[in-house]
Amino acid sequence: MPLKEAQFYEILDAGRVKCRLCCHYCIIAPDRFGHCGVRRNIDGRLYTYTYGRPVAVNIDPIEKKPLRQFLPGTMTYSLGTFGCNFHCANCQNYDISQVGGAEETLLVPPLIAPEQIVTQAIENNCPSISYTYSEPTIFAEYALDIMKLARERGLKNIWVSNGFMSPECRREIVPYLDAANIDLKSFDPEFYLKVCQAKLEPVLENLQAVKAAGVHLEITTLIVPTLSDEERMLKDLAGFIVQELGAETPWHLLRFSPEAAWKLKQLPATAQEAIAKAKNLGVLAGLKNIYV
Repeated sequence: MPLKEAQFYEILDAGRVKCRLCCHYCIIAPDRFGHCGVRRNIDGRLYTYTYGRPVAVNIDPIEKKPLRQFLPGTMTYSLGTFGCNFHCANCQNYDISQVGGAEETLLVPPLIAPEQIVTQAIENNCPSISYTYSEPTIFAEYALDIMKLARERGLKNIWVSNGFMSPECRREIVPYLDAANIDLKSFDPEFYLKVCQAKLEPVLENLQAVKAAGVHLEITTLIVPTLSDEERMLKDLAGFIVQELGAETPWHLLRFSPEAAWKLKQLPATAQEAIAKAKNLGVLAGLKNIYV
């Protein structure tokens, strides 16, 4: 299978292209990759290296995504590719998410057609397919083709995402999306800039749009000592969920583990007391479903 031309981009002058897949909106010069490391300008056209090349495929409990109020007790067929449009210093899947920008590496994973993914999910009695591990936005064309087939076969589609997709990408995905767990990593724009090399506002907009579209939505926040554990910020974050997404929206609180992180290994693991404090702030804000 040759490289697949990307769906979400426009052609500019001087051989450049503008990627419209996520809210970085990378302008990419000839023979260069975008921020995600898996989309390349070849002769004035944008190509994706992730189509048909999952690097991780597993059957997981749906609670691992984490989803607690969607198909509980079931297994979900999970896949992800190389690359990510974030570069989070706390990333625990950095061995696949931070791989990109080298053709010989990106072409290593064996090809698996969308039809094969759906067939394997059915054969393994999985009622859903999860696009996860790295960031599904950066393999959106592949995910979309799988999602359409999955919908035809009666399977549910789940995204585990950082929520940074462009409105153009979101409009294509949402009609086939049944559930999502989206990270709301912090309510501090500086955290997104410094720790993730991204922006907060597009994430908030996408959370509201996904919820408004009727997709089952759950939120995850990793509590990182000294970076995303400040009381005022967590109050504001919990308040946003209540006011904009609904008090019933599940909120998952995760502990940071420095030994598993890409960077930030100098930080301590999140104390149980910090998780308990964050949970209490969520309760005081009015959240009904908090999972630690």
